[in-house]
Amino acid sequence: MQKTEDGRQRTVTQDLNHNSGFTLLEIMVAVSIIAIVLVSVYKMQAQTISMNYAARFYATAPLLAQLKIAEVEIENLGKSADDSGDFGDEFPGYRWNVVVDDIESELLGNIAENLKKIDVNISFNNDELTYRLRSYRFIQE
Repeated sequence: MQKTEDGRQRTVTQDLNHNSGFTLLEIMVAVSIIAIVLVSVYKMQAQTISMNYAARFYATAPLLAQLKIAEVEIENLGKSADDSGDFGDEFPGYRWNVVVDDIESELLGNIAENLKKIDVNISFNNDELTYRLRSYRFIQE
């Protein structure tokens, strides 16, 4: 039992029931704010992961395309060729496709006989992301 200022006695349970705790509306507002913040944080995290995924591909794909062009030049640039494959365990999920074609041009004349067009396509996860590189090489036979 406690005494109040006017001398009346009051029990502890009466004291707790009087102006203590949160209302249902206050709790619902707090939970709503927390839910909005958590959804926003989740969306930002998902977007960051997606952007990192794409940035890694677009940093790696040009280097792999240049590697394939160098390999084609060393192996068989003098002849037209179509080839495709993957990069093995070093770059899982990455695939490549190379097409080498002759160039025909009336404007260039005989020089066009030695000009080759090389198209390299690099794809990741079944064409989820793709990178294309076209290069022209002059090869004297």
